[in-house]
Amino acid sequence: MASPFRSVLLDVEGTTSPISFVYKTLFPYAREHIGPFLDEHSSDPAVCSLFQELKSVNLNDIPAGAPAITGRDSIREITDYLLWLMDLDRKTPALKNLQGLIWSQGFARGELHSEIFADVPVCLQQWQEAGLRTAIYSSGSVLAQKMVFTYTPYGDLTNLISGYFDTAVGAKKQPESYKRIAAELHLTAEQIIFVSDIAEELKAARAAGLGTALSVRPGNSPQDDASQYRAIHSLADLFSS
Repeated sequence: MASPFRSVLLDVEGTTSPISFVYKTLFPYAREHIGPFLDEHSSDPAVCSLFQELKSVNLNDIPAGAPAITGRDSIREITDYLLWLMDLDRKTPALKNLQGLIWSQGFARGELHSEIFADVPVCLQQWQEAGLRTAIYSSGSVLAQKMVFTYTPYGDLTNLISGYFDTAVGAKKQPESYKRIAAELHLTAEQIIFVSDIAEELKAARAAGLGTALSVRPGNSPQDDASQYRAIHSLADLFSS
């Protein structure tokens, strides 16, 4: 498999996993379990740290109609605020990290099972054998990403993935985020190809110098600038002639 690239950077939702898995399985599970999870883990240091982050962000969101965290009923107020953020599909890091913790518990208990497109494990294996490194870049937390690739119908795929990136590296629609990822992978931007179902993310990656491909999967939203990018319907198409 001849390729000018040394690494493939993959989105998750709509690229390696069906969008329906995220919106019909993961998000509803988080909504259902967020209150009980916070009650059970409110004294955990990691959760307490996320509480402080949420209180800080909340101050800026109150003018936009967010439920206020006053401290009078912290768990209930934080839960209400988290649900408000989820309703808006906000990418707030503290929310994403809490969702990751909740999903991790769900996977460990056997209550959640990952969904991965059938071409993904085959391609990850082939790329690794060809000397290509695969990395993941998603709005979901690194913990959540690892769970998705650990509990798959095809077994644990994490041995085929060499790096994970979430919004701690930057927003997915900002070119600087992709430059940071390239630096962390010790590669030039031109040595990486990014696959996503969102054209705005591909635009940012292209501006940073990465190669790009638009993932077209069942359930993905049509993209206004789709014609600007090579479309693939399977990861197997990425390096096909």
